[in-house]
Amino acid sequence: MKSYILTGGVIHPENIHISPAKDDLIIAADSGLLHAAALGLSPAIVVGDYDSLGHAPEVDAGVEVITVPAEKDETDTQLAVRVALARGADEIHILGGLSSRLDHTLSNLSILEELANQKVRAMIEDGQNRVRLLRNDSTILPRSGYTYVSLLALDPLVRGVEIDGVKYPLKGAKLTRSLGYAVSNEITGNCCFIAVRRGAIWIVESRDMPAKA
Repeated sequence: MKSYILTGGVIHPENIHISPAKDDLIIAADSGLLHAAALGLSPAIVVGDYDSLGHAPEVDAGVEVITVPAEKDETDTQLAVRVALARGADEIHILGGLSSRLDHTLSNLSILEELANQKVRAMIEDGQNRVRLLRNDSTILPRSGYTYVSLLALDPLVRGVEIDGVKYPLKGAKLTRSLGYAVSNEITGNCCFIAVRRGAIWIVESRDMPAKA
């Protein structure tokens, strides 16, 4: 089962194109409830302490509301992920959580690592950036509205990195956390192939946003 989790931060709804299936589980974490409305999504579950929302959630009848104390060990996004896993999710798509507070952004990215360790497919996006984690594996990345694709090492040393179907291909490359030269690549066809033989990388898709007037 796939779960969509809407969380806080800034999103760009005009750049987020998703079509949840009938059986997909939609969860809003705190102020992610506002993002759900912006994207036309109806959460089945709302979870959080609602400090960011600023008030108790106003939801339709039948929506499950989980309220937790403000003083807790996990963020609302982490709690939403726990709920999704407990309800049987084996794929998680987090919407939001990449902008605003840096500590929350880094915490949300660490969720991808935790989910990868549990063999759960996951990504996080806000309409300007989309992030996946790839460890000892390969994937096909379709061309999308995101202009750039970057590969960043999660482990201190990553070996056998390959990316093909892009402006600047790599084969058998080594990446380190301190040397991010695999940045701002561009897909040249309908998709690109990405592989890593040993270690973990972040796959980051990004687009430039128009400057505010």
